[in-house]
Amino acid sequence: MLPNVLQPSATDHVPVLAAEVRACLGVRPGETVVDATFGAGGHGALLAADLQGSGKLIAIDRDPTARTYFERFEKHARVQARLLRGDFGVVLPQLAANGVRADAILLDLGVSSMQLDRPERGFSYATDAPLDMRMDTSQELTARDVVNEWPERELVTIFRRYGEERYARQIARGIVRRRKEEPFERTSELVDTIKCSIPAPARFGEGHPAKRVFQALRIAVNDELRSLETALPAALEMLRPGGRLAVISFHSLEDRIVKQFFREKEKGCTCPPDFPICVCGHEPELRAVQRRPVRPGEDEIAANPRSASARLRAAVKVGGPEGER
Repeated sequence: MLPNVLQPSATDHVPVLAAEVRACLGVRPGETVVDATFGAGGHGALLAADLQGSGKLIAIDRDPTARTYFERFEKHARVQARLLRGDFGVVLPQLAANGVRADAILLDLGVSSMQLDRPERGFSYATDAPLDMRMDTSQELTARDVVNEWPERELVTIFRRYGEERYARQIARGIVRRRKEEPFERTSELVDTIKCSIPAPARFGEGHPAKRVFQALRIAVNDELRSLETALPAALEMLRPGGRLAVISFHSLEDRIVKQFFREKEKGCTCPPDFPICVCGHEPELRAVQRRPVRPGEDEIAANPRSASARLRAAVKVGGPEGER
């Protein structure tokens, strides 16, 4: 019997880098906080507690099951809170365009524990399930559609770009050969095809042989990188001067986008070095809280192995008391 997704439990989500997120965001009473990836509410509960009964928390999540967790959170939050259903790459620009301003914004990227631990969602290569992988179960495109319908060339592209899979061509070829006989329906069928498509030594290398392909499919199905690229400028626009933005990523593609965005917004004058005076008038918009990403410690990884690949980057919007430091 499949688990009931409407019955959340205390083990559904362990917030990654919780203490570090709180330190970077430095939430104070009376502020407006945006948890743009609410999930099961682990980080949201901690940030709401820092508001100490005075302030507002805006929760965003594209997964419809997040509402059940939000309702539980709302009963104990002691602050004004609301949940906005949707992709943060869509919702944040809408909020910014409507003049909504915030003091602290958190993006906790990737798939959540509440999604990984629900076999019927099809995110995990370790459990046999329907090929789904939708974060928003109301959208049409599923992993089954991608695997069965996308041309071989496109499969090679996403496996390389989103999964950094060295055997992308062989795996895509194996998928196309297999689907000609019978369409893929289950995650186990895809895992078997991946294993048969790569050299034998690679099946016993570092990590599960299907890990990178499943990551690539999930990113493609949910258009995750485009959402991040759209969300970051909107988050910056929403922040008041001195406001803080924190982003947790779990693979190099996400982290690279965040790093490049922060570096670009930290730049001041962009005039050529030989100009005697600045004529561009460009001023820095962000100041990084730390130059290198914060990683979880050994104790956290031991307690929560899923945190091992997490990277936290944070920055302050220039212009307020904190941003001017």
